[in-house]
Amino acid sequence: MIDRRQLLGQASLLGASAALPGCTEPVRSAGAAPAGKPLPDFYADIEERSFRFFWDTANRANGLVPDRWPTPSFCSIAAVGFALTCYPIGVERGWCTRGEARDLTLTTLKFFWEAPQGPEPSGRAGHKGFFYHFLDMQTGARFRDVELSSVDTTLLLMGVLFAGQYYDRDDAAETEIRRLAAAIYARADWNFFRSDGRKDVSMGWHPERGLIPRSWDGYNEGMAVYVLGLGAPEHPLPADSWKAWTAPYPKVWRGEGPTRHLAFAPRFGHQYSHIWIDFRGIQDAAMREAGLDYFENSRRSTYADRAYCTANPMRWDGYSKDIWGLTACDGPGGGPLPFKGETREFFGYSARGPLGQPDERDDGTLAPTAALGCLPFAPEIVIPAAQAMREAQGGRLYGKYGFFDAFNPSFRFADVKPEKGSVDPVHGWVDDDWLGIDQGPIVTMAANYRDDFVWRRMRGVEAIRRGLTLAGFKGGWLS
Repeated sequence: MIDRRQLLGQASLLGASAALPGCTEPVRSAGAAPAGKPLPDFYADIEERSFRFFWDTANRANGLVPDRWPTPSFCSIAAVGFALTCYPIGVERGWCTRGEARDLTLTTLKFFWEAPQGPEPSGRAGHKGFFYHFLDMQTGARFRDVELSSVDTTLLLMGVLFAGQYYDRDDAAETEIRRLAAAIYARADWNFFRSDGRKDVSMGWHPERGLIPRSWDGYNEGMAVYVLGLGAPEHPLPADSWKAWTAPYPKVWRGEGPTRHLAFAPRFGHQYSHIWIDFRGIQDAAMREAGLDYFENSRRSTYADRAYCTANPMRWDGYSKDIWGLTACDGPGGGPLPFKGETREFFGYSARGPLGQPDERDDGTLAPTAALGCLPFAPEIVIPAAQAMREAQGGRLYGKYGFFDAFNPSFRFADVKPEKGSVDPVHGWVDDDWLGIDQGPIVTMAANYRDDFVWRRMRGVEAIRRGLTLAGFKGGWLS
């Protein structure tokens, strides 16, 4: 399996300059956002089913959550970060009790605090306060030869910090959750990923060969790495690290006027940091110069994705104004195959996004999380997309835990065995797995849209405020 970190490491940040056809929505002023409000009944069903992916599949002995289900899987530490954030949402919505969520959260935090760390290539869960991208679901040790991941640990730590904010009662268990959350975060040595002298943060480390050459910079989900790294209480990044992150920005602007935005083709890059950090109305130097904020940037990018799929330059089947959304997800695989008089290549798990943007790839595969994870940015187009996808594929796309990870209406090759999932000669390919890192944005962004649920609590994390301030953010709730 190829993971999205590796895909990012191989991508060029240059890309081809591209306009955004059809992206003509009016510009919102920095900080403006649609007010939270109730969602349709069908959307509540999506939320609960997606939540139950985490609740049902978590290992109650250690709190680890599988990367995917029902395919037998290792644990994704990023999925654990989403799970820790989703459990309180379940409490507030009545899907589980506070006591149940508290106990599972405490089990999870105890595991990550006590799991063995060290430079050895096996038998360890992490090193320098960070954790391996994938862990064995039972033992919690490094899975095969995966990297010590700076960004996936960041997503885990966001969930850990959220738990520390939510469980605010004086009883022993919730007090211990707060203590462990603070300790796990404080232990992380962010400068380990700069130990070869670089100014930016490496994507990861392998005990067999050292730091990954590729670093987090430009514009993608790595933004949260720098916010937590700058705000760290014991081993923070240097105060000027944000400059290394933003240095490539001039290369990744796309569009003009009301469509101009920092581009990154897959949707997840515009979602992950925003799940825990409220970027409405706060601006760093780059956003002040551009006259927008990162929330508005993601809103414009959401419309760009929809505009691209509506224009459908590759002539894929099934794309429309309500069926859209390109991100990193499963795919049918199959390699080069004939399609409408041409040879097109179909991929398995891969990052996908509009052509002309960094990390571009379009093989006709769509993912519901790409649209639904953008709910707060553009509810007026996301809600119709969710409804249309519920009705698409004759119901094949929706199941026990909500939307399956991905589908490809163009892959109707009944004589070609896909890497996974099933093929219908009329409707095309549908996945047979749910993925934790794609279920998480559906639940958490719906909670943010409804009442700022995650954002309200994370605004109270002093490290978040400190990291943003050191990065040069001003205005809005920071004032």
